[in-house]
Amino acid sequence: MKSPLCDLLEIEFPLVAFSHCRDVVVEVSKAGGLGVLGAARYSVESLEVELNWIDEHIEGKPYGVDLIAPTSMAVSEDNDSPDEIRKMVPEEYKKFASEILERHDVDAADVYAEAYRRSSFLTEGKAGNIIDVAFSHPIKLIANALGVPPPYMIDIAKQQGVATAALIGTKEHALKQVQAGVDIMVASGTEAGGHCGDVSTMVLIPEVCSALQGSGIPVLAAGGIVTGRQMAACMAMGAAGAWTGSVWLTSAESDTPPVLKEKMLKASSRETIRSRSRTGKHSRQLRSPWTDAWESETAPDPLPMPLQSQVTEAPLARVTKLAEVGHEGANQLVTSWVGQGVGLMSSTQSAKAIVYEFMQDYLEASERLAASIKD
Repeated sequence: MKSPLCDLLEIEFPLVAFSHCRDVVVEVSKAGGLGVLGAARYSVESLEVELNWIDEHIEGKPYGVDLIAPTSMAVSEDNDSPDEIRKMVPEEYKKFASEILERHDVDAADVYAEAYRRSSFLTEGKAGNIIDVAFSHPIKLIANALGVPPPYMIDIAKQQGVATAALIGTKEHALKQVQAGVDIMVASGTEAGGHCGDVSTMVLIPEVCSALQGSGIPVLAAGGIVTGRQMAACMAMGAAGAWTGSVWLTSAESDTPPVLKEKMLKASSRETIRSRSRTGKHSRQLRSPWTDAWESETAPDPLPMPLQSQVTEAPLARVTKLAEVGHEGANQLVTSWVGQGVGLMSSTQSAKAIVYEFMQDYLEASERLAASIKD
Protein backbone atom coordinates (compact mmCIF):
# COMPACT_ATOMS: atom_id res chain seq x y z
CA MET A 1 0.00 0.00 0.00
CA LYS A 2 1.00 3.58 -0.55
CA SER A 3 1.04 4.97 2.96
CA PRO A 4 3.71 7.02 4.74
CA LEU A 5 3.15 4.77 7.71
CA CYS A 6 4.12 1.66 5.74
CA ASP A 7 7.36 3.33 4.68
CA LEU A 8 8.15 4.58 8.18
CA LEU A 9 7.47 1.27 9.94
CA GLU A 10 8.46 -1.06 7.08
CA ILE A 11 5.10 -2.85 7.04
CA GLU A 12 2.84 -3.99 4.21
CA PHE A 13 -0.52 -2.76 5.53
CA PRO A 14 -1.03 0.28 7.82
CA LEU A 15 -2.82 -1.63 10.55
CA VAL A 16 -1.41 -1.44 14.09
CA ALA A 17 -2.58 -3.99 16.68
CA PHE A 18 -2.19 -3.11 20.35
CA SER A 19 -2.32 -6.20 22.56
CA HIS A 20 -1.06 -7.41 25.93
CA CYS A 21 -0.69 -10.85 24.35
CA ARG A 22 2.65 -11.59 22.70
CA ASP A 23 1.09 -14.22 20.40
CA VAL A 24 -1.21 -11.58 18.88
CA VAL A 25 1.72 -9.19 18.41
CA VAL A 26 3.71 -11.81 16.52
CA GLU A 27 0.87 -13.04 14.30
CA VAL A 28 -0.22 -9.54 13.27
CA SER A 29 3.32 -8.53 12.33
CA LYS A 30 3.84 -11.73 10.38
CA ALA A 31 0.59 -11.07 8.50
CA GLY A 32 1.77 -7.64 7.31
CA GLY A 33 0.61 -5.25 10.03
CA LEU A 34 2.44 -4.04 13.13
CA GLY A 35 1.92 -5.76 16.45
CA VAL A 36 2.48 -3.57 19.52
CA LEU A 37 2.93 -5.12 22.95
CA GLY A 38 1.24 -3.35 25.85
CA ALA A 39 4.21 -3.39 28.22
CA ALA A 40 3.57 -1.04 31.12
CA ARG A 41 2.21 -3.67 33.48
CA TYR A 42 5.32 -5.83 33.17
CA SER A 43 8.29 -5.77 35.48
CA VAL A 44 11.74 -5.28 33.96
CA GLU A 45 12.39 -9.02 34.22
CA SER A 46 9.06 -10.18 32.79
CA LEU A 47 9.21 -7.69 29.90
CA GLU A 48 12.66 -9.02 29.01
CA VAL A 49 11.18 -12.52 28.82
CA GLU A 50 8.26 -11.38 26.64
CA LEU A 51 10.41 -9.42 24.19
CA ASN A 52 12.94 -12.24 23.93
CA TRP A 53 10.08 -14.58 23.00
CA ILE A 54 8.80 -12.14 20.40
CA ASP A 55 12.27 -11.76 18.91
CA GLU A 56 12.55 -15.53 18.57
CA HIS A 57 9.16 -16.01 16.89
CA ILE A 58 8.46 -12.90 14.79
CA GLU A 59 10.78 -13.90 11.93
CA GLY A 60 12.44 -10.50 11.72
CA LYS A 61 9.19 -8.61 11.18
CA PRO A 62 8.81 -5.17 12.80
CA TYR A 63 6.95 -4.70 16.07
CA GLY A 64 6.47 -2.09 18.76
CA VAL A 65 6.05 -1.53 22.50
CA ASP A 66 3.47 0.62 24.29
CA LEU A 67 3.65 1.85 27.88
CA ILE A 68 1.95 4.38 30.12
CA ALA A 69 4.11 7.03 31.76
CA PRO A 70 1.71 9.79 32.87
CA THR A 71 2.86 13.37 33.35
CA SER A 72 1.17 13.58 36.75
CA MET A 73 0.07 11.05 39.34
CA ALA A 74 -1.66 11.15 42.70
CA VAL A 75 1.20 9.15 44.19
CA SER A 76 4.75 10.42 43.98
CA GLU A 77 8.00 8.51 43.48
CA ASP A 78 8.72 8.83 47.20
CA ASN A 79 5.62 7.14 48.58
CA ASP A 80 4.39 4.76 45.92
CA SER A 81 5.05 1.45 47.68
CA PRO A 82 2.00 -0.87 47.79
CA ASP A 83 1.61 -0.42 51.54
CA GLU A 84 1.74 3.37 51.32
CA ILE A 85 -0.76 3.47 48.47
CA ARG A 86 -3.13 1.18 50.38
CA LYS A 87 -3.13 3.57 53.35
CA MET A 88 -4.33 6.39 51.08
CA VAL A 89 -7.56 4.55 50.13
CA PRO A 90 -10.56 5.41 52.37
CA GLU A 91 -12.26 2.38 53.89
CA GLU A 92 -15.67 3.45 52.56
CA TYR A 93 -14.49 2.66 49.02
CA LYS A 94 -13.45 -0.86 49.92
CA LYS A 95 -16.72 -1.34 51.79
CA PHE A 96 -18.75 -0.19 48.77
CA ALA A 97 -16.90 -2.57 46.44
CA SER A 98 -17.26 -5.47 48.89
CA GLU A 99 -21.00 -4.87 49.13
CA ILE A 100 -21.32 -5.18 45.35
CA LEU A 101 -19.64 -8.58 45.53
CA GLU A 102 -21.81 -9.75 48.39
CA ARG A 103 -25.04 -8.77 46.59
CA HIS A 104 -23.99 -11.23 43.88
CA ASP A 105 -22.99 -14.02 46.29
CA VAL A 106 -19.28 -13.45 45.76
CA ASP A 107 -17.25 -13.91 48.95
CA ALA A 108 -15.60 -10.56 49.74
CA ALA A 109 -13.61 -11.81 52.72
CA ASP A 110 -9.93 -10.88 52.58
CA VAL A 111 -10.30 -9.45 49.08
CA TYR A 112 -8.04 -6.56 50.19
CA ALA A 113 -5.64 -8.71 52.18
CA GLU A 114 -2.80 -7.48 49.99
CA ALA A 115 -2.40 -4.21 48.13
CA TYR A 116 -2.96 -4.40 44.42
CA ARG A 117 0.57 -4.40 42.96
CA ARG A 118 0.21 -4.74 39.20
CA SER A 119 -0.23 -1.21 37.89
CA SER A 120 -0.11 -0.09 34.26
CA PHE A 121 0.83 3.42 35.35
CA LEU A 122 4.54 3.91 35.75
CA THR A 123 6.33 6.44 37.89
CA GLU A 124 9.36 8.16 36.38
CA GLY A 125 12.01 5.76 37.63
CA LYS A 126 10.06 2.62 36.78
CA ALA A 127 9.23 3.96 33.32
CA GLY A 128 12.90 4.64 32.71
CA ASN A 129 13.79 1.02 33.45
CA ILE A 130 11.04 -0.31 31.20
CA ILE A 131 12.11 2.06 28.40
CA ASP A 132 15.69 0.80 28.68
CA VAL A 133 14.52 -2.80 28.28
CA ALA A 134 12.36 -1.91 25.27
CA PHE A 135 15.23 -0.16 23.49
CA SER A 136 17.53 -3.14 24.07
CA HIS A 137 15.39 -5.05 21.56
CA PRO A 138 14.91 -4.42 17.80
CA ILE A 139 11.63 -2.52 18.16
CA LYS A 140 10.40 -0.32 15.33
CA LEU A 141 8.01 1.83 17.40
CA ILE A 142 7.57 2.92 21.00
CA ALA A 143 4.35 4.53 22.14
CA ASN A 144 3.13 6.35 25.22
CA ALA A 145 -0.55 5.94 25.94
CA LEU A 146 -1.09 8.78 28.40
CA GLY A 147 0.28 12.27 27.99
CA VAL A 148 3.48 13.53 26.38
CA PRO A 149 6.23 10.88 26.30
CA PRO A 150 9.11 11.62 28.64
CA PRO A 151 12.05 13.36 26.90
CA TYR A 152 14.17 10.36 27.87
CA MET A 153 12.06 8.15 25.61
CA ILE A 154 12.05 10.57 22.69
CA ASP A 155 15.79 11.23 22.85
CA ILE A 156 16.77 7.55 22.83
CA ALA A 157 14.25 6.81 20.07
CA LYS A 158 15.80 9.45 17.83
CA GLN A 159 19.27 8.11 18.55
CA GLN A 160 18.25 4.56 17.63
CA GLY A 161 15.97 5.38 14.70
CA VAL A 162 12.82 4.15 16.46
CA ALA A 163 9.54 5.93 15.72
CA THR A 164 7.71 7.44 18.71
CA ALA A 165 3.93 7.55 18.96
CA ALA A 166 1.48 9.05 21.42
CA LEU A 167 -2.24 8.58 21.95
CA ILE A 168 -4.33 11.74 22.08
CA GLY A 169 -8.03 12.56 22.29
CA THR A 170 -8.11 16.25 21.31
CA LYS A 171 -6.56 18.57 18.75
CA GLU A 172 -4.91 20.54 21.53
CA HIS A 173 -3.19 17.43 22.86
CA ALA A 174 -1.96 16.63 19.35
CA LEU A 175 -0.28 20.02 19.04
CA LYS A 176 1.52 19.51 22.36
CA GLN A 177 2.81 16.18 21.12
CA VAL A 178 4.13 17.81 17.96
CA GLN A 179 6.07 20.31 20.07
CA ALA A 180 7.56 17.43 22.07
CA GLY A 181 8.88 15.79 18.90
CA VAL A 182 6.56 12.78 18.54
CA ASP A 183 6.74 11.04 15.13
CA ILE A 184 3.27 9.45 14.89
CA MET A 185 -0.02 10.71 16.28
CA VAL A 186 -2.63 8.19 17.40
CA ALA A 187 -5.94 10.07 17.45
CA SER A 188 -8.26 8.01 19.62
CA GLY A 189 -11.98 8.75 19.66
CA THR A 190 -14.33 8.21 22.57
CA GLU A 191 -15.49 4.89 21.09
CA ALA A 192 -12.16 3.33 22.10
CA GLY A 193 -11.78 0.75 24.83
CA GLY A 194 -9.69 1.66 27.85
CA HIS A 195 -8.74 5.26 28.55
CA CYS A 196 -10.45 7.62 26.14
CA GLY A 197 -11.60 11.20 25.67
CA ASP A 198 -15.06 12.47 24.80
CA VAL A 199 -14.74 13.39 21.08
CA SER A 200 -15.99 10.86 18.53
CA THR A 201 -13.61 9.28 16.04
CA MET A 202 -15.60 10.65 13.09
CA VAL A 203 -15.00 14.20 14.34
CA LEU A 204 -11.54 13.80 15.87
CA ILE A 205 -9.74 12.34 12.85
CA PRO A 206 -10.39 15.17 10.36
CA GLU A 207 -9.86 17.75 13.11
CA VAL A 208 -6.43 16.39 14.03
CA CYS A 209 -5.44 15.77 10.40
CA SER A 210 -6.29 19.39 9.54
CA ALA A 211 -4.36 20.69 12.55
CA LEU A 212 -1.27 18.68 11.57
CA GLN A 213 -1.48 19.35 7.83
CA GLY A 214 1.95 20.18 6.47
CA SER A 215 3.78 18.81 9.54
CA GLY A 216 4.66 15.51 7.89
CA ILE A 217 3.41 13.65 10.97
CA PRO A 218 1.16 10.69 10.05
CA VAL A 219 -2.07 10.25 12.00
CA LEU A 220 -3.30 6.82 13.04
CA ALA A 221 -7.05 6.62 13.57
CA ALA A 222 -8.25 4.82 16.69
CA GLY A 223 -11.50 4.32 18.56
CA GLY A 224 -14.09 1.69 17.72
CA ILE A 225 -12.30 0.52 14.57
CA VAL A 226 -12.74 -3.22 14.10
CA THR A 227 -13.28 -3.50 10.32
CA GLY A 228 -11.45 -2.54 7.15
CA ARG A 229 -14.33 -0.35 5.97
CA GLN A 230 -14.01 1.78 9.11
CA MET A 231 -10.28 1.99 8.46
CA ALA A 232 -10.93 3.10 4.87
CA ALA A 233 -13.36 5.76 6.08
CA CYS A 234 -10.75 7.17 8.45
CA MET A 235 -8.10 7.18 5.74
CA ALA A 236 -10.52 9.01 3.47
CA MET A 237 -10.59 11.69 6.19
CA GLY A 238 -6.79 11.98 6.17
CA ALA A 239 -5.50 9.22 8.45
CA ALA A 240 -2.44 7.22 7.36
CA GLY A 241 -3.68 4.01 8.96
CA ALA A 242 -5.48 2.55 11.97
CA TRP A 243 -4.53 1.72 15.56
CA THR A 244 -6.72 -1.09 16.90
CA GLY A 245 -7.09 -2.86 20.22
CA SER A 246 -10.49 -4.31 21.07
CA VAL A 247 -10.80 -6.48 17.96
CA TRP A 248 -7.85 -8.62 19.09
CA LEU A 249 -9.41 -9.43 22.49
CA THR A 250 -11.63 -12.11 20.96
CA SER A 251 -8.99 -13.51 18.59
CA ALA A 252 -8.00 -17.16 18.88
CA GLU A 253 -4.53 -16.26 20.19
CA SER A 254 -5.73 -13.74 22.78
CA ASP A 255 -5.27 -14.57 26.45
CA THR A 256 -8.62 -12.96 27.32
CA PRO A 257 -10.45 -15.33 29.71
CA PRO A 258 -13.02 -17.42 27.81
CA VAL A 259 -15.90 -16.12 29.92
CA LEU A 260 -15.04 -12.56 28.86
CA LYS A 261 -14.58 -13.53 25.21
CA GLU A 262 -18.06 -15.06 25.23
CA LYS A 263 -19.53 -11.97 26.86
CA MET A 264 -17.89 -9.67 24.30
CA LEU A 265 -19.04 -11.76 21.35
CA LYS A 266 -22.63 -11.46 22.58
CA ALA A 267 -22.46 -7.74 23.43
CA SER A 268 -23.96 -4.94 21.38
CA SER A 269 -22.26 -1.60 20.73
CA ARG A 270 -24.50 -0.05 23.42
CA GLU A 271 -23.21 -2.37 26.13
CA THR A 272 -20.11 -0.36 27.02
CA ILE A 273 -19.75 2.56 29.40
CA ARG A 274 -17.23 5.38 29.74
CA SER A 275 -16.48 5.84 33.43
CA ARG A 276 -13.83 6.91 35.93
CA SER A 277 -14.75 4.08 38.28
CA ARG A 278 -12.06 1.62 37.14
CA THR A 279 -8.85 3.68 37.33
CA GLY A 280 -9.77 7.23 38.30
CA LYS A 281 -9.56 8.42 34.69
CA HIS A 282 -12.25 8.00 32.07
CA SER A 283 -12.07 4.59 30.42
CA ARG A 284 -14.50 2.57 28.34
CA GLN A 285 -15.42 -0.89 29.53
CA LEU A 286 -18.03 -3.59 29.15
CA ARG A 287 -21.14 -2.69 31.09
CA SER A 288 -22.19 -5.00 33.93
CA PRO A 289 -23.89 -4.72 37.34
CA TRP A 290 -20.42 -3.82 38.67
CA THR A 291 -20.14 -0.72 36.48
CA ASP A 292 -23.82 0.14 37.07
CA ALA A 293 -23.23 0.15 40.83
CA TRP A 294 -20.36 2.63 40.48
CA GLU A 295 -22.57 4.93 38.42
CA SER A 296 -25.36 4.93 40.99
CA GLU A 297 -26.17 7.87 43.25
CA THR A 298 -24.96 5.97 46.29
CA ALA A 299 -21.48 5.35 44.85
CA PRO A 300 -18.54 7.40 46.15
CA ASP A 301 -16.77 9.63 43.63
CA PRO A 302 -13.84 7.79 42.02
CA LEU A 303 -10.41 8.42 43.56
CA PRO A 304 -7.57 9.88 41.48
CA MET A 305 -5.28 7.53 39.57
CA PRO A 306 -3.76 5.19 40.71
CA LEU A 307 -5.73 5.01 43.97
CA GLN A 308 -8.99 3.90 42.36
CA SER A 309 -7.27 0.81 40.96
CA GLN A 310 -6.51 -0.20 44.55
CA VAL A 311 -10.28 -0.32 45.09
CA THR A 312 -11.35 -2.08 41.92
CA GLU A 313 -8.68 -4.48 40.64
CA ALA A 314 -8.59 -6.99 43.48
CA PRO A 315 -12.40 -7.50 43.53
CA LEU A 316 -12.53 -7.72 39.73
CA ALA A 317 -9.71 -10.28 39.71
CA ARG A 318 -11.74 -12.43 42.13
CA VAL A 319 -14.87 -11.96 40.01
CA THR A 320 -13.08 -13.06 36.84
CA LYS A 321 -11.57 -16.11 38.53
CA LEU A 322 -14.94 -17.23 39.87
CA ALA A 323 -16.72 -16.52 36.59
CA GLU A 324 -14.32 -18.87 34.84
CA VAL A 325 -15.52 -21.76 37.02
CA GLY A 326 -19.20 -21.02 36.49
CA HIS A 327 -20.15 -18.78 39.44
CA GLU A 328 -23.38 -17.11 38.27
CA GLY A 329 -23.06 -13.92 40.32
CA ALA A 330 -19.47 -13.43 39.20
CA ASN A 331 -20.47 -14.06 35.59
CA GLN A 332 -22.94 -11.18 35.85
CA LEU A 333 -20.34 -8.82 37.34
CA VAL A 334 -17.36 -9.64 35.11
CA THR A 335 -16.20 -6.80 32.89
CA SER A 336 -13.24 -5.70 30.80
CA TRP A 337 -11.96 -2.74 28.86
CA VAL A 338 -13.41 -2.83 25.35
CA GLY A 339 -14.56 -0.30 22.76
CA GLN A 340 -17.96 0.29 21.19
CA GLY A 341 -16.79 -1.73 18.19
CA VAL A 342 -17.56 -4.79 20.32
CA GLY A 343 -20.96 -4.87 18.63
CA LEU A 344 -19.21 -5.78 15.37
CA MET A 345 -17.11 -8.53 16.97
CA SER A 346 -19.27 -11.62 16.52
CA SER A 347 -16.88 -14.54 16.05
CA THR A 348 -13.48 -15.81 17.14
CA GLN A 349 -10.85 -15.81 14.38
CA SER A 350 -7.09 -16.11 14.27
CA ALA A 351 -5.14 -12.84 14.35
CA LYS A 352 -3.89 -13.60 10.85
CA ALA A 353 -7.44 -14.06 9.57
CA ILE A 354 -8.47 -10.74 11.15
CA VAL A 355 -5.64 -8.93 9.37
CA TYR A 356 -6.59 -10.48 6.04
CA GLU A 357 -10.26 -9.63 6.62
CA PHE A 358 -9.23 -6.02 7.31
CA MET A 359 -7.35 -5.99 3.99
CA GLN A 360 -10.27 -7.41 2.01
CA ASP A 361 -12.84 -5.16 3.68
CA TYR A 362 -10.60 -2.13 3.12
CA LEU A 363 -10.22 -2.99 -0.57
CA GLU A 364 -13.94 -3.41 -1.09
CA ALA A 365 -14.68 -0.12 0.69
CA SER A 366 -12.06 1.68 -1.39
CA GLU A 367 -13.57 0.28 -4.59
CA ARG A 368 -17.03 1.47 -3.55
CA LEU A 369 -15.64 4.93 -2.90
CA ALA A 370 -13.80 5.01 -6.22
CA ALA A 371 -16.95 3.86 -8.05
CA SER A 372 -18.91 6.75 -6.58
CA ILE A 373 -16.86 9.31 -8.53
CA LYS A 374 -16.84 7.53 -11.89
CA ASP A 375 -18.92 8.84 -14.82
